[in-house]
Amino acid sequence: MKVITTHTNTDFDGLAAMVAAQKLYPGAELVLSGKMARNVEEFVALHRDVLEIRKPSELNLSEVDLLVVVDTMQPRRLGRLADVLKNTRLQVHIYDHHPRVEGDLKGSLEVVEPLGAATTLLVEEIKRRDILLTPFESTILALGIYADTGCLVFSSTTDRDAEAVAYLLAQGANLGVVSNFLSRPLTNEQKNLLRDLLISAERHFINGARILIARTRAEEFVSGLALLTHHLAEIERSDAVFCVVVMDDRTHIVGRSTLPEVNVKDILTRFGGGGHHAAASATVKNADVEGIAAELLGVAQGMVRPPLLAGDIMTSPVKTVTPEISIDEANRIMLRYGHRGLPVVAGGDLVGVISRRDVEKALRHNLGHAPVKAYMSRNVLTVSQDTPVTEVQTLLIENNVGRLPVVQNGHLVGIVSRTDVLKTLHPQFKPRFSTLYVRTRRPASCRDAAELLRRNLKPGDLAIITAAGEIGSETGCAVYLAGGMVCDVFLGFPAGNPELVVEGNGPVFAEELARRLGGRLRPPSSGRHSFVIATPDGQMVRVATSRTGFLEYGAVLPDTQNSPLRHELYRRDFTINAVAVAVNPDRFGEVVDYFGGRDDLHHGLVRALHSMSFEEDPVRLLRAVRLERKYGFSIERETLKLIREAVGDKLLARASGERIWSEFRLMLSERRAPAMLARLAQLNLWPLLFPEVLYWEIQPVVARIPGAMKTLASWRIPQPAEPWLCYFMAILHWMNLVMVEELCKSYHLGKKQTDKILNAIVRWRAAVARLSAPDPLPAVELAQTLVPLPREAYPIVLVMLEKEAWQNRFREALYTLYKHKPVITGKDIRGRGYQAGPQFNKALEVVWLAKLKGKARTREEELAVAGDFLADWEGGC
Repeated sequence: MKVITTHTNTDFDGLAAMVAAQKLYPGAELVLSGKMARNVEEFVALHRDVLEIRKPSELNLSEVDLLVVVDTMQPRRLGRLADVLKNTRLQVHIYDHHPRVEGDLKGSLEVVEPLGAATTLLVEEIKRRDILLTPFESTILALGIYADTGCLVFSSTTDRDAEAVAYLLAQGANLGVVSNFLSRPLTNEQKNLLRDLLISAERHFINGARILIARTRAEEFVSGLALLTHHLAEIERSDAVFCVVVMDDRTHIVGRSTLPEVNVKDILTRFGGGGHHAAASATVKNADVEGIAAELLGVAQGMVRPPLLAGDIMTSPVKTVTPEISIDEANRIMLRYGHRGLPVVAGGDLVGVISRRDVEKALRHNLGHAPVKAYMSRNVLTVSQDTPVTEVQTLLIENNVGRLPVVQNGHLVGIVSRTDVLKTLHPQFKPRFSTLYVRTRRPASCRDAAELLRRNLKPGDLAIITAAGEIGSETGCAVYLAGGMVCDVFLGFPAGNPELVVEGNGPVFAEELARRLGGRLRPPSSGRHSFVIATPDGQMVRVATSRTGFLEYGAVLPDTQNSPLRHELYRRDFTINAVAVAVNPDRFGEVVDYFGGRDDLHHGLVRALHSMSFEEDPVRLLRAVRLERKYGFSIERETLKLIREAVGDKLLARASGERIWSEFRLMLSERRAPAMLARLAQLNLWPLLFPEVLYWEIQPVVARIPGAMKTLASWRIPQPAEPWLCYFMAILHWMNLVMVEELCKSYHLGKKQTDKILNAIVRWRAAVARLSAPDPLPAVELAQTLVPLPREAYPIVLVMLEKEAWQNRFREALYTLYKHKPVITGKDIRGRGYQAGPQFNKALEVVWLAKLKGKARTREEELAVAGDFLADWEGGC
C-alpha cells in the first residue's frame, strides 16, 4: 500500500503538497492523522468528496510499504502514522523545503530544497513529467504556495515559487478561490487570543534587533497561531515576533522574523522545533508559559547576531565641500562621483548638507555662481558608527532625507546614503551611477613613453614640454602632459596644443613658463584653475592646476588613490584622455594611467569614465563622435548606451550654444569631418544641432567637399582661410538667410564669419548658374561674379558643377580672378589716412572688379579707385 501524508496541524502547503504527490504516485492514499488549521479544515470539509482524505484508523498500517512524506521530515509530527515507520519493508520518499535537523527521517528518495513552499518542489516535477492538472487541482496547489509564501512576499520566497504559480495559473488555477480561503476573517476565539497576546507582549532590544515575545494561555485549542503571529508582527512592526501559548497541556511556540540576523529556526530548534530562518514553530510538553518565555528570551539573547551597523556600510572617506564653494562646482562634483548630496564643513565642523535637490533648485534660477551656504540645509541629522542599519533606514524614511553623515566623537567619519542601505536589502542592487573604466593590469605608473615623445613630437612641442619639466623641478612642481596630445603621441597622429597638469603652485609655474617661452599669459577666468600661454609661434599651451574641489574626512586612502592628479584626471571625459605623462627631468616619459586609458588606446575604444559623464558635460556627446572617427576607434558598448540615453533626454540642449559650437568647429576642422557628421546623424544627434536641416539632403554635398578641396589645391588656387567653414556652408547651403543668421547667432559666431556664410548662401547659386549656362560668358566676366564669393564657398560651387566642361570654366575663371588680384592691401589704404573698418574689404572688392574690367592697371590707379569708393562711402554715412 502507498500512503501520502504530511505534518499534524496541517496547513495549506501540506495539503497541497499531498494532492500534488498523488499526481506523481497514482493510487496512493491521502492520509491525515492530526488536526488541520481552521481554514484548511473548512476547505477540506467543502471538498471532502473530491479529495477523499482518510484517517489512519481506516487503514491496515502494517500493509504500508511506501510512505510519501511532504512538508516535514520530523517523525513526531506524523501523529499515529509514525507507527508505520516500524514496518520492515517500508520505503520512505520525502519532499520538503525545511532545513534538515537532527532526528529527521531518512528516505530512499529525498527532494529537499530551501524554497518558499514544499508544493513548489512537486509542481516542478509534475511540469517536468508533463502530467495534466485539472483547474481544481491547480487551484489547490496554488493555494498551498500562496499560503506558505505570504502571497509571494515572505523573505523565504524564491523565483521558483513564482514560476510554479505562473504555471498553475496557466493550467486554470482560480485566484478567487485562493483569495477566499486565504483571507478568512478571524473567529471570536482567535480575536480573543490575539488580544491577550497584544496585552502580554514584551519588547526587547537585542543586538540592535527589536524582538517581541508574547505569552498567554487558552482554555481550549485555538487553530491559526501562525496566522495570529503574522498579524501581531504586522501590528507591532518588530524585527522578530515569538508567540508562546499554552493549549491542551502543551506549549505552542511560533516565531516570525524579517531579519537574517534573527534566525527563528535555530532559536526554536532548542525547543525541538523546526522551520525556516524566517518562520518556525515548536511544541513543548510543558505548561509553564512564564518559564518557557523566559528561556526563549535567554536563547534569543545568545543567538541573535549583531546587526549591520552604519559603520559597516558607510562611505569613507567622505567628500565634503566648504560653504563658500559655488553651486556650479558642487554640481560638477556630485555628477562626477555619483553623489546625491555632500556634507558642508567649515573649520573641521559639520555645518550643513547640500543635496542634489538644493543644487537643481539653484540652477533653475540661474544661480550656479551662488555659494553653497545659501542653499544648504543647516539642521543636519547624524548617526554614529554604532547605529544599526535598520534604524538608519527608519531615519531616512521618516525624515525624507537621502543621506546621513556619520559622526564619531564629534568628527565626521563617513556618510550613509539610501544607496548604501539599498545594497543591504538587495545584494544585486546597482546604483544609477557607476564607473565605466576597467582597471588595467598594468601598473598605474611606468616609464615607457620617453622615446615616443621624442619621436612623435615636433621639435617646438618637445622644447615646450622639456622646458615645462625643468621649470617644474625648479619650482617644486610635478608636471604632466595630458589630454589630446598624449593620445596623438601614442597613436602617431600630428599633435595638437600641449596641455599640462601641475601638482604644486600652478600660478608661479605658469608665470615662469610664459617668461621662458616669451609668451603671453592669459589669466584664468572666474572659478577656473587653468592658464593659457600664447607662444610667439602661435602655440596655445594650457596649464591646469590639479585639484579635487573638495576635502575628505574619515579613513585615509593610499596616496595613489587620493592624489590630486588622480582626481584631476578623473574630471576628464574619456579614459584615453585621462592618461598623463610626467615631464620632470627625473621622471621624463613616465606614464600615469589610473583608468585603463592605455588599454583602450590599444583596443581602439572611446570609453566614458563614469555613467554621469554626459550629464556633467553634454558637449562630450560631440567629442565622443569626434574622437571615435578621428582615430578610427569604436565607442565602447556601455558608453554608446549612455549616449543613446542622453540623446533621448535631449541633454545637449542644456549646453550653451557657444560651447557646442566650439566642439563642433573642432569636428569640422578634422580630416574625417564627413564621417563625423554621418555618425552624428546615425546617433540622432544631428537634429539637436540642426533641427531645420535634413542630413540626407545635404549628405551628398558634404561627402564631396574633401575631394573638391583637394581639386582646388591641385589648381594652385589660394586655399580657404578657415577650411572648416567649407563644411558649415555645405550644411547650410539650402537654408534661407533668416534661419542661417539665427543659427549663427545661437552658436555665437563672429560677425566676420557670419558675413562670409551669408555671402556664400546668397551668391553660390548665381555663380553655379553662370558657370553652367549653355552660352557661357567670357572668363573675365565669369571672374567678376566670383569676386564677392568667399573662398570657403569654392568647394560648394565645384561640387555643384557636374560636367567637366563646367568645372573647366570654373578653373579658368579662378585663374583669371587671381591673375587680376589687386596689388594694394588694407594697409596701403590705411596709409592714405582712412580709418580701418569693414568698408576696406568692400573697397578691395571694387578695386578687384575694376582691374578685371581694365580700369585699374597700376598701383596708383588701384589706390585711386579705392579712394573714390571710400570717399563716396564716407559721404553716404
